[in-house]
Amino acid sequence: MNPLDASSSNLSQQDKIIVITGLLTVAALGWIYMFYLAWAMENMHLVDIWMPPRGGERTWTAWDFILLFLMWLTMMLAMMTPTAAPMVMMFTTVNKQKKVRQQPYVSTFIFLAGYLVAWAIFSIVASAIQWPLHESGLLNPMMNSRSYLMSGGILILAGLYQWTPMKNVCLEHCRTPLGFLMTAWKDGNFGAFKMGLHHGLFCVGCCWALMAILFAVGVMNMLWVTLITIFVLVEKISPISPSLVRMLTGFALIAWGSYWLHLYPW
Repeated sequence: MNPLDASSSNLSQQDKIIVITGLLTVAALGWIYMFYLAWAMENMHLVDIWMPPRGGERTWTAWDFILLFLMWLTMMLAMMTPTAAPMVMMFTTVNKQKKVRQQPYVSTFIFLAGYLVAWAIFSIVASAIQWPLHESGLLNPMMNSRSYLMSGGILILAGLYQWTPMKNVCLEHCRTPLGFLMTAWKDGNFGAFKMGLHHGLFCVGCCWALMAILFAVGVMNMLWVTLITIFVLVEKISPISPSLVRMLTGFALIAWGSYWLHLYPW
């Protein structure tokens, strides 16, 4: 079936409620846990919570890495699940039409699972980067940057990436869910999973540099976690020219990073 055939078919109100409720539930659980972690890190005298090993205090273990990975994965579930809503809704629309035509169809959850696996891969990479940053003292146990040089460099990198062709290609992919389904549709459970993974990898390509900003402003800085989430959502669905948005945010990030480099005692 060509996904375009389903583009004119609207989901029933019940279907929309089921999909939106599922997405919001996944995201809400992630946000609740993230806010709890942020609160617990500020109130360690009240709760027992894992913290990254302090430099020289003890060596990192595999368990430390697993806990760090789970923190990143939870953060990505909270931040990125809502931004996948347009693609998930379009996928569900196509599946609804297949069901009506008594053709094989799969659960939307399988597509979403593939999408989230892509962000799990990103979480492994982010954890592997954060580990040596703690070991070298560039991040403190509260996961805040100790270096204007590192923070400024990350912000400039994020700003420059906003201007790259790769960012443009990945963002256009995320902004056109129907186009993706038309060209990449695969039948069956494994096909749906691969489609979700494929879309998720494009989404990682679009947003990885924005996520890296957290290393500059504080990995558990919930204000910036929230602001980046809102920006990613706006970037994907806003009617404003994406080229204009990329240009302006690129300039802003480069200017901010340059200011922080200015503060570094060269």
